[in-house]
Amino acid sequence: MATRTTTRTTTRSTPRAGAERVDAREKVRGATRYAADDARPRMLHAALVPSRIARGSITRIDSTAALRLRGVRAVLTHENIGAFDTGGFLMGGGFGFQSFYPLRSAQIAYRGQSVAMVVADTLEAAREAASLVAVTYNAIPFVATLDAPDAEPLLQSAALPQPMFADRRVGDPETALKTAEVTVDMRFELPAQHQNPMEIIATVAEWQGDMLTVREPTQNAEGVRHGLAKQLGIAPAKVRVLSPTLGGGFGQKNSLQSHTALVALASRSLGQPVKLVMSRAQLFHNASFRPASRHRVRLGAGRDGKLLAAVHEIDQQTSRHDLFPSLGTEVTSRLYGMGHFLGRERLVRTDVQTPGYMRAPFEHPAAFAFESAIDQMAHELGRDPVAFRLANDTMADPLTGKPFSSRHVAECLVRGSELFGWARRSAAPRSMKASDGSLVGWGVALGIYKAAMAPAIATVRLNADGTVRVAVGGHEMGQGMRTAIAVTAARALGAPVAAIEVLVGDTDAAPQHVTAGSWGTATVLPPVLEAAQRLMDDLQRNAAATTGATATENGDTSTALSMLRASGRPFAQAESRKRAPGQPEQVFGRLTGGLPAAAGPEYPDFVSFSTIAHFVEVRIEPTTRRIRVPRVVSVADCGAVASPRTARSQVEGGVVWGIGAALREVSEVDARYGGFLNADLAEYVVPVAADIGRIEVDFVGKPDTRFNALGVKGLGEVAMVGVAPAIVNAVFHATGKRLHRLPVLLEDLLGA
Repeated sequence: MATRTTTRTTTRSTPRAGAERVDAREKVRGATRYAADDARPRMLHAALVPSRIARGSITRIDSTAALRLRGVRAVLTHENIGAFDTGGFLMGGGFGFQSFYPLRSAQIAYRGQSVAMVVADTLEAAREAASLVAVTYNAIPFVATLDAPDAEPLLQSAALPQPMFADRRVGDPETALKTAEVTVDMRFELPAQHQNPMEIIATVAEWQGDMLTVREPTQNAEGVRHGLAKQLGIAPAKVRVLSPTLGGGFGQKNSLQSHTALVALASRSLGQPVKLVMSRAQLFHNASFRPASRHRVRLGAGRDGKLLAAVHEIDQQTSRHDLFPSLGTEVTSRLYGMGHFLGRERLVRTDVQTPGYMRAPFEHPAAFAFESAIDQMAHELGRDPVAFRLANDTMADPLTGKPFSSRHVAECLVRGSELFGWARRSAAPRSMKASDGSLVGWGVALGIYKAAMAPAIATVRLNADGTVRVAVGGHEMGQGMRTAIAVTAARALGAPVAAIEVLVGDTDAAPQHVTAGSWGTATVLPPVLEAAQRLMDDLQRNAAATTGATATENGDTSTALSMLRASGRPFAQAESRKRAPGQPEQVFGRLTGGLPAAAGPEYPDFVSFSTIAHFVEVRIEPTTRRIRVPRVVSVADCGAVASPRTARSQVEGGVVWGIGAALREVSEVDARYGGFLNADLAEYVVPVAADIGRIEVDFVGKPDTRFNALGVKGLGEVAMVGVAPAIVNAVFHATGKRLHRLPVLLEDLLGA
């Protein structure tokens, strides 16, 4: 099937296509430079040596053969690298994706962990030498999977006694389930998955005197800066981190990596810049990933179609050395209006690197389980799946009773059903077939994701040559942040988009809060807009004081540039500082200290989420049972659409990833030896062009000005939430078989 991607942006509430991506020309010409492209003079190259056991300790390292190899400068191990500090764990007040940092001791915490690093004149020499480092170990028993005999779940609320990790309870769900007229009790399994962005992780470190510059693709340049400073025992002011463009992050690059300090130490020791580029296989074992999870969902409803109660229990994988929390029930508790809900999460220690945030990290698996159960409940009640969801919508948060800042779930569902042609759906499973005999299924599911904001400081500078420089904390990961910033500044200043230079991902330009959790747009655009408006106000006041006329009274000063030139100044500059509703001024200390400082979804006066409805058609071949997805319709409410072109791209990408998560992606665990078996793109299967049919995207487009002045909410994460259950619900409609695990395998449908 050829790729046919269409989008719809012509309805009255949806903006026009919008400006081109400001970085499009550089990308298609290959002019965009990534960290691994760096080729500065005297560059040395590093390669990692991975552990061959899953748990234990090193008893001996022999680097003799490696050091004999021509061009090898050093082999760094825990025995000779010298003392360096931990960077801490992001979720524990530190900066790293995990608290465990290799080469600080002889301990082995997971298979694939770095046990040495070779530095050489060439990449080839470094990699060959790494293969010659001989390591002997003392191995001890390990836990690889959630269902291993020695795996023990920990109740999250007890292990992490903080309000955000507590059980979510309202009403008396256990009693309500016992008395409900109709109940559903279902269990679901989701595997570990890896992000696999096109740009793999790389680091270039260079010292100039006592100043360290690090070039690394990261979503959290400030966190890397402060974490490195802590590890190396130097002031943060002595570290500059540059991450102007990422070739995909998706949560894998949201914190300090375990190897970054090793590269910096090697560069300082050898007096030359050092570059390390991970291999794809090493990325599977040395960076965060989506943890495996198990879900049990129990629902209770009346015969009248009213949803009364729900209990959602989650067991989620974590590492032995860190507790990576689960927040899945944060969204499932808010999908529908119900008087009784319990969300409870448990964590299961396994011997892996610490899992982390992967696009829609908790929301994708949680929505798969919950929206599959909702679909089953609609079937048990004999209700249309769209009508059942509409009947149980709510305008108040079920947990807190606060109003939503805005909520357009019904509009997403109604518009999506119209665009999809849902009225033509035959309700009975196995009742729709294509002309070639394929079973046809139509499915629907909702997705929500918290609307979050973080503090940001933006500076807008207008130069006399007409160029505009915007500096703000954020990271361009391909989501179109630069374009949204440039469009916002251009509109406020009356300047062409081409004149706007956007500086993000540079710790020297502005404090760089981690860009994740779909808070990037809502975080950076309000201060950029306010700074641009302040700059205009300053120019207008100066013009009035100089000429005695306001900008609107004198055509010569009707634009920012003409007003600046009339003032005789070489430039004009303004700054804005913004934080989320209810956040104190002290939150800027966390921003400048490299610590996470985002807020949401709960605010003092309201609760805020972005929402989406996905409608999916599947076709299942009658003999092979191969599943195809010929079309998807997705309607999103993300508040005002700041950059329609990149917003459409975000939704399309989320849908493609949702198809992959439902039908392709799994990180296969090696229960015998630990680690992951399919640590490459040959066997970690992702969708290709032939797997993707028509994707139609629409937006509600109504600004949420209660949330922020621009009315924008997040989109990148919510775009993926709900795609997988919509596909599996469509498979049920096509076959009559309800599936309980991802990815869907051909054998799951044999006999269906």
